[in-house]
Amino acid sequence: MTRMNVPQRIVSLLPSSTEILCALGLREQLVGVSHECDYPADVTGLPRLTEPKLNPHGFSGEIDARVRELVQEGLGVYRIKTDALQSLQPDLIVTQDQCEVCAVSLPEVEEAVRCFLTPAVKVLSLKPQRLGDIWEDIRQVARATGREDAAEEVLRGLKHRLWKLEQQTRHLSRPRVACIEWIEPLIAAGNWVPELLSIAGGEYDLTSVGEHSPVMTWETLVAYQPEVLILMPCGFPIAQTQREVSALQAAPLWDALPAVKTNNVFIIDGNAYLNRPGPRLVESAEILAEILHPDVCGGLAPVEAYTRVA
Repeated sequence: MTRMNVPQRIVSLLPSSTEILCALGLREQLVGVSHECDYPADVTGLPRLTEPKLNPHGFSGEIDARVRELVQEGLGVYRIKTDALQSLQPDLIVTQDQCEVCAVSLPEVEEAVRCFLTPAVKVLSLKPQRLGDIWEDIRQVARATGREDAAEEVLRGLKHRLWKLEQQTRHLSRPRVACIEWIEPLIAAGNWVPELLSIAGGEYDLTSVGEHSPVMTWETLVAYQPEVLILMPCGFPIAQTQREVSALQAAPLWDALPAVKTNNVFIIDGNAYLNRPGPRLVESAEILAEILHPDVCGGLAPVEAYTRVA
């Protein structure tokens, strides 16, 4: 790729791609981000190009009901601020088509480009399902921006940390873990989470690697008999999840869970970790390892990344 073809004005419409771009050394080329992009901290000052059509700070049941209404009406969950996008005149837009409720839909992005930008604007859409896909996404972003060497260096570092963690946990006992990606309805975490749990030294059989997150019943969760229960609602910081704990504890089958009986229920910051398919999935694996094996992996998790439910 010649220097002339390297994009100089980049827009990222999802938090994970913003983190990928910054990891590749492209922070200065970023001119606009989504309303959810908050890492690294200095991207929060960039123009926000998306906004939700619902209250993202509500309870999980309220959010789920509103999402279903929008989908049934044939509408997206988010809107693009087309005036702001047009004023920025990017030459590369990074988005996704992995999840229809996680970011602006790909057709909406393509329509905005047709209506408000020039045909020369490149749209790069990511669709990760498992860890290998995320590594390839990093390479795709690198190819589109002329940062191939930086990508290989980043990937070497990420993979080495995961390899080192796997060596720490491979001979340890493996507790049965349940990861909950949404509370009402109950949804088990899928996609790359089974891989992360395996690396972190846990047993996880609620979903398979690469499988989308399935809705499940309380009866299914109890039958699974999790020794550790991890609450990690998609997009929820810890405080937002904590607001829903009392409703969970009031559920008739809550006390039937082994993890509840042994006080092994945890909340992970699902907004920052586990649900973002980018470089910080390595930190996510380290958080899981510290929860599952504190004697061996204590001190690996970032400060305030998780908490135990009292």
